[in-house]
Amino acid sequence: MEEEKRMLKGKRIAVIGGGKMGGALIGGLISGGLVETKALKVADNDEKQRGEIVRAFGVEAVADNREAVREADVVILAVKPQNMTEVLAELAAVVMPSALVISIAAGISTAFIEERLGKGARVVRVMPNMPALIGEGAAAIAAGASATEADAKLVRSIFDAVGITVEVKETLMDAITGLSGSGPGYAFFIIEAFTDAGVQVGLDRETALRLSAQSFFGAAKLCLLGEKPPAELRAMVTSPGGTTLAGLKVLEEGRLRETLISAVEAATRRSAELGGRK
Repeated sequence: MEEEKRMLKGKRIAVIGGGKMGGALIGGLISGGLVETKALKVADNDEKQRGEIVRAFGVEAVADNREAVREADVVILAVKPQNMTEVLAELAAVVMPSALVISIAAGISTAFIEERLGKGARVVRVMPNMPALIGEGAAAIAAGASATEADAKLVRSIFDAVGITVEVKETLMDAITGLSGSGPGYAFFIIEAFTDAGVQVGLDRETALRLSAQSFFGAAKLCLLGEKPPAELRAMVTSPGGTTLAGLKVLEEGRLRETLISAVEAATRRSAELGGRK
């Protein structure tokens, strides 16, 4: 953590877009002690959103994107993909040539941003996910053509403040979107189904939800410890002729494994389509 603080010390950070993910990053940076509030400036065209950001974090919030980035050392683009062209056209003339630009817009390549900001722009692309809102996110980063190893390290320090990070080739970002970007949606769907199952076998809904969610949370933490692979952990709770084996048999008959793989593949294809790739 001390190294991360040193990397960000004295850096002025502009966040373009004060929505959920922009707010999560601001909160992570501040609560982690990585930056002071005076080093952050947020731009959002929604007055209500600006007010919420100011109340929640005590940072400066402005309506003008250009005002936010004019003296920023790090610019975080937390805007919707469909708004990126317009935002980049605004910023191209005012963002400092030395600034590091971080984009979390799904489907938007580093080359797309570099082309609009000018030759030599240092751009790092990130695909975070929703649990970053509670500091439990999973983010993948991919450095653009002019970004340095130090840039990638700095970006990882920012997103490590709200979860974990991995570094990948940009060609894999559609796969990342299909897996961890969309993954929380699959998890919510499964937990919802388990809750319904709990009600079906006699539990009240609140109890069923708490037990279902905690079971998946605990199982995920065991996987993250890395001491045993998921298949070995599964074997540890599957006694011969026992209850877990009976349930797993039904899941296998229902081709749950193949269905989940197909879901990730479909989301990956859709990410490519949204980015103009096939």
